[in-house]
Amino acid sequence: MPGSVSGIYPLCMAKVADPKFSHDSVRSYEDGETIFAEGEDSREMYVVKSGEVIVSKRGARTDIELAILRKGEFLGEMSLLESLPRSATAKARGRTLLLAIQPGGFLLKIRRDPTFAYELLQTLSRRIRILNHQLVEELSREEVSSATLTNLIQTSEFKNT
Repeated sequence: MPGSVSGIYPLCMAKVADPKFSHDSVRSYEDGETIFAEGEDSREMYVVKSGEVIVSKRGARTDIELAILRKGEFLGEMSLLESLPRSATAKARGRTLLLAIQPGGFLLKIRRDPTFAYELLQTLSRRIRILNHQLVEELSREEVSSATLTNLIQTSEFKNT
């Protein structure tokens, strides 16, 4: 189920210009440039300042587009929080500016602005709720293929309903 979803990250754009983010670096990417690749061992989280980011995951035959992220949305939080390799690939679409948040800076932001952590938790909770709903729907059908469930899991990470 490739497709684009916007608005899944409720991070207020006022926070991008907030002095609490002044220690973070802004990175510029050109169209098609890889921000991070699936399996890569990096830990930064990013907030989209301008442009768009396409997030995709390797599928059995082709890459599966999980989301198109726009201004104010964030990505990369899973690797930052879990210290695990990237679970997807992120590429710039058009000229894109991202605010890069390092793990130490992330903890500082949470201490200074607990709403930042709350908004992140809301997004993660929404993802789990949506995935649970989709799994129950698929499992309640008479015929469920492993390919259908695999596709559902792969495309649910950024899905918004």
